[in-house]
Amino acid sequence: MISGEKMLAHINTRQSDRGYSDQPVEKEKLERILEAGRLAPSACNSQPWKFIVVDDHDLRKEIAAASSAKALGFNKFTDQVPVFIVIIREKSNPVAQIGGTIKDKDYSLIDIGIAAENICLQATAEGLGTCILGWFNEKLVKKLLKVPEGKRAELIITLGYPSKPHREKKRKDPGEVISYNRY
Repeated sequence: MISGEKMLAHINTRQSDRGYSDQPVEKEKLERILEAGRLAPSACNSQPWKFIVVDDHDLRKEIAAASSAKALGFNKFTDQVPVFIVIIREKSNPVAQIGGTIKDKDYSLIDIGIAAENICLQATAEGLGTCILGWFNEKLVKKLLKVPEGKRAELIITLGYPSKPHREKKRKDPGEVISYNRY
């Protein structure tokens, strides 16, 4: 079991990497990263996700183009990404859907966020970098990956060996984001 101090240190090393070397990602590391996503908790154990791994050279280039907006400066680094993991939102089970309707919350989006972070933390443990992308041409990504109608491509995670050094985290002071017993 990892200690609390080591876990917090591990979380502190996770960052959004926007530069990757051309070193390939080892299959066994990729499998552990995907398993970390698969094991993520979800509302009523719905597991409302499918992970599509994009490692084919030509398809990677197409996903990179679909996930960047160079004119706006968004995701211009994606053409160097060795592996993309596209997270597709699947239907939640009926109990989670009913609960979501009653509480006016889409639990499947929360679940996907948890799975994405599991993926990113495992990648960090494997010595790899990640960046979670929400900005991309979803229609084109779905077409390229043959995603069925009615399903959403919610997130794309870039994955590879970082080419840039680790940065110091810039976060709000604890007093700005943490309170006890009241807002």
